Amino acid sequence: MTNRSVIVDNFLIKQRFSTSLHLFHQRCVYRSTMTTNDQTQIDAEQLHNEVRKHYARHALGNPPTIPCCSGDTEATSCCRTDDATSDAACCDSNAACCDSNAGDSTTAKTACCGDDEFEKQARLLGYSKDETNAVPEGANLGLGCGNPVAIASLRAGETVLDLGSGAGFDCFLAARAVGITGRVIGVDMTIEMLSKARANARNAGYTNTEFRLGEIEALPVADASVDVIISNCVINLCPDKRPVYREAFRVLKTGGRLAVSDVVAHEVLDNKVRQDLALHCGCLAGASPIDELRTILLEAGFTEISIRPKSNSDEVISSWETKRGFESKIFAAEVMAVKPGK
Repeated sequence: MTNRSVIVDNFLIKQRFSTSLHLFHQRCVYRSTMTTNDQTQIDAEQLHNEVRKHYARHALGNPPTIPCCSGDTEATSCCRTDDATSDAACCDSNAACCDSNAGDSTTAKTACCGDDEFEKQARLLGYSKDETNAVPEGANLGLGCGNPVAIASLRAGETVLDLGSGAGFDCFLAARAVGITGRVIGVDMTIEMLSKARANARNAGYTNTEFRLGEIEALPVADASVDVIISNCVINLCPDKRPVYREAFRVLKTGGRLAVSDVVAHEVLDNKVRQDLALHCGCLAGASPIDELRTILLEAGFTEISIRPKSNSDEVISSWETKRGFESKIFAAEVMAVKPGK
């Protein structure tokens, strides 16, 4: 081994140790501060575990709801049954999704909620046919509340970070935009999603994309190393948004940009909704009120803050849940901000 190799190896070891130490500190701070928050909030660890289980099922091809984000088993836009023989009746042409807990789940999924539903939902969220055709098979799981890549104004050579990268859909679109001189990092806390994304990247030959295991409240990413942060309907799943945006600010370079699709509330949601695990996992109960979110972004250090409804927000929200009128309580938002220069 040459002296240069030894120097490089030692540098990488120190860098990884420093990053690991930072993550340990951040996680301890995050866990300790959760007790000071509104006590009506759901337990953070419990919610993380439920979210992992919920999206692990999506990754494994047996999602609780397809293709909508909602986890509400009473939603009229989704359906579930313990009787596999009733799938056809359950999932007619007007149903957005279905689930079966009996029989051949793969056959049931293909019969009533296949790739066509994922494509249909992707169009609703703002993805073009060219975009869905461009990503590896299995990357589009019909999840999200928008198209963050479309609002990110990505440029060749930039480094992009995706918070909650799932099967890699937005990462692969970002990789096309930044080109071979750019780099895309996806972070996800669900091992099954991470494995799926890595397999997708490997099978499709993506060399400028990597996927890391981690929680977005304590990012496994170095300080000031990212040009743009994207995310698609994930930050709402965190019980406390403050550490997420603090971490986003930390890893962005000066002048770095935030381009996030997420759900935001018009006003504070009632306690019964906020305590509902299924609604949390379905991206309905964890939406921050718009004024609170703006304050969180300001306190994190961001400027040029914009929080605007997606043009077809009501249609997106009602595609998940139609019984309780959530489109009047929350909206699919495009959240943008900048880390200012010194």
